[in-house]
Amino acid sequence: MSATLEEAELNAGGIASAADDGDARCFHCGLEAPAAVRETASVAGAERVFCCTGCKAVCQAIHAAGLEGFYRRTPDGEILGPPPALPKQLALYDLDEVQQEFVDSLADSREINLLVEGIHCAACVWLIENGLKAMPGIAEARVNLTGRRLRVKWDNGKLPLSAILRRLGELGYAALPFDPQVAEGSLQRQNRALLYRMAFAAFGMMNLMWISIALYSGADQGEFRDMFHWIGFAIATPTLLYSGYPFYRGAWLGLRRLSLSMDLPIAIGASITYLYSLYVTITGSGHVYWDTVVNFLFVILVGRYLEAISKRQAVSSTQRLLDLQPKVATVIRDGSEAVLPIRALREGDLMLVRPGETVPADGVVAEGESSIDESMLTGESRPVPRGTGDRVSAGTLNGAGVLQVRVSAVLRDSALGRIIKLVEDAQASKAPIQCMADRIVPWFVAVTLTLAALTFAFWVQQDFEKALMAATAVLIITCPCAFGLATPMAIAVASGLGAREGILIKNGAVFETLSDIDHYVLDKTGTVTEGRPAVTAVSDAFGQWHADSATAMDETRRRDLTAIAALERLSEHPLARAVTALADEAALGYRRLAVKDVRVVAGAGIAGHVDGRAVVIGTAEWLRRNGVALADWPDADGAPGRYPDRGAEPGRASQASVVHCAIDGLQVLRLVIDDRLRADAAESVQRLRDDGLRVTLLTGDRRAAAERIAAELGGIEVIAEVLPEDKDRVIGELQRGGHRVAMVGDGINDAPALVRADVGIAVGSGTDVSIASADIVLMSNELGRVHDAALLSRRTLRAIRQNIGLSFAYNTIMVPLAMAAMITPLVAAVSMPLSSLAVIGNSARIRTLFRKRPSRRSSAGTG
Repeated sequence: MSATLEEAELNAGGIASAADDGDARCFHCGLEAPAAVRETASVAGAERVFCCTGCKAVCQAIHAAGLEGFYRRTPDGEILGPPPALPKQLALYDLDEVQQEFVDSLADSREINLLVEGIHCAACVWLIENGLKAMPGIAEARVNLTGRRLRVKWDNGKLPLSAILRRLGELGYAALPFDPQVAEGSLQRQNRALLYRMAFAAFGMMNLMWISIALYSGADQGEFRDMFHWIGFAIATPTLLYSGYPFYRGAWLGLRRLSLSMDLPIAIGASITYLYSLYVTITGSGHVYWDTVVNFLFVILVGRYLEAISKRQAVSSTQRLLDLQPKVATVIRDGSEAVLPIRALREGDLMLVRPGETVPADGVVAEGESSIDESMLTGESRPVPRGTGDRVSAGTLNGAGVLQVRVSAVLRDSALGRIIKLVEDAQASKAPIQCMADRIVPWFVAVTLTLAALTFAFWVQQDFEKALMAATAVLIITCPCAFGLATPMAIAVASGLGAREGILIKNGAVFETLSDIDHYVLDKTGTVTEGRPAVTAVSDAFGQWHADSATAMDETRRRDLTAIAALERLSEHPLARAVTALADEAALGYRRLAVKDVRVVAGAGIAGHVDGRAVVIGTAEWLRRNGVALADWPDADGAPGRYPDRGAEPGRASQASVVHCAIDGLQVLRLVIDDRLRADAAESVQRLRDDGLRVTLLTGDRRAAAERIAAELGGIEVIAEVLPEDKDRVIGELQRGGHRVAMVGDGINDAPALVRADVGIAVGSGTDVSIASADIVLMSNELGRVHDAALLSRRTLRAIRQNIGLSFAYNTIMVPLAMAAMITPLVAAVSMPLSSLAVIGNSARIRTLFRKRPSRRSSAGTG
């Protein structure tokens, strides 16, 4: 008999012995075990088949611990699945710095909530609890099956947390510390409190229903009438005090600030109905409305709870961004590695980022090469190569290489932190249309109170109770919650969607302003073009050569180019970066040279002394102003002067520019620098024009070169030969001409124009100054995001207007019905939250804006 029981118990886990069976199933989890990958082991005196090494190890651990009863308790037919993978770096959870975020106390006796993956049924609960209780140092282990959470009390002096997590892994479960404070947040804690009040009101409502049935059935005329009235009083009073507390608190805080809040009509309606019912109960004349008090409190709380849940889902983008931030980082100190909480990182620390890990903080690559997935920040799906000297951002994902990164910013100071702050600020900001709504709401409440008073005065001449119910219905049904939600809800959803698409809106007013823009002005360098110009050719007294032969330069050219690059290193102009890139390619040691007396004139050039030599770089006019006579060098084909200043390279319809270089008063080099159009520039401009918008190219280039670019963009308008300091003047002139102007730029010299424009848009390659001056920041270099931002603003403003229209339509229809005594307070309580939910649902529709179109991330160039 015992053998039969043992065999049944073993077979409950899977196939008892089927090593030779081609269709064998795993003894532990019950899944198929293909012959090519199956594992076998001796368990309980018989050869067993397993689908993987994990199942074999778990089964052996269960039997070794004497917990084979797990299989008997597993429901028939339950497929367990292979055990999940253990979390990496378990030892870091033994650090007090890490545990302090998850435990209440750092004493030896500790308590923690673990989120457990792999729990399937009650048998899993039994296995986990009994498997842990057998470990020395475990005081208590309790599993919540529905929440898949495990609460453990243990002695940290006897047993490290990593051993508990490892033991769970041996039993077939992966667990991580669960932090309810972070996971739920303050909003969810408020929702939970709201749920408790709603449940209390529901309990009171169900009990009062029986009282009401008795009274409506004739008990209001019998000897038990007073008893039922006082029972109703006993149920309604605590319900009003506890479940109605949020409304009374909101009303009182509003009155203290001398403002009429949205909670005031509800509080007045509930109080009047309650006091009248109390009067009837004491005097014995009239009808009580205890059920009405409790019922409409319950219904309103249900509406507010659904509203809160909908809000949380609609604005969850910030939490998704927060989830990108790792909690720990591996730091290299004194040649050894240490795992530290992210809060312990400091600027200057050296981080180790392994393949597949998320970058914990902003920094500069000190050693190593890899590709970085920046899609979560910029929306660009293709990995970006990063090597020594390149910057990486927190929240991005490392590829196959190993990087050592010098920390430059952490948490709120990182790029991810600034993005989160921008999104939070935008969601908290107010558009002008919302400011108007906020001014209307107090008057809305005052009108509500007036209408309720007039309703009562009209009906009281016929029937006091009818007048009371009609006035209460007016108070409840005209609550302007939907009107108050109309704008902030739409802005919150749109800001979150923009962040997900790499469009960061700095404040809610931008949505309204951008939707009215009729003229887009695009800066050329770094905006329409890639912003990564390269030296394509160099000419001097000896002829012309191409930059791809830079390594074969003679000593004189190398010495001159070294001095030129040393000075250009101090400039932020895109053309200067092209010169230093050429010097890097030629392995010139320009960084070692001493540079002083630097002068920079935007749109003209730069001058200074490099190791005692006077160096002047810039336009032909800039050289003349510095006393340098331009040389008349021949080109490669012998034709002189084929490179006019800021003109095009011969034989090419491109955007080539010429930089003149002089040393000690003599012109030594002319550098031909080319900057290509962004791959999506022409398409992006056409999309704007298809919407009936004017598009203008603004550049400091000569008109001939600018018009060639404009032709490639589809023949747009051109404003050329504009000095940087005059760009904001040009924007001002367009505005005075009646245009609503959006300026799109990326450089320091664009900052005044970005501020002057009605809306300033900085592209992802922009400088810190231009980004700080802009109203919208595009995290990627895709110019098509400009049109996306315009679409988002129009959709958002349309949603706001629809929300306000819904609110007014609701009140226009429902308020007259309530004043006509055609709606009871209970129906009013049901209708009121429905209007708010309609506004939330309409705002949530903004998130569908970019779903139907094909993604451009895989096809558009990044620039």
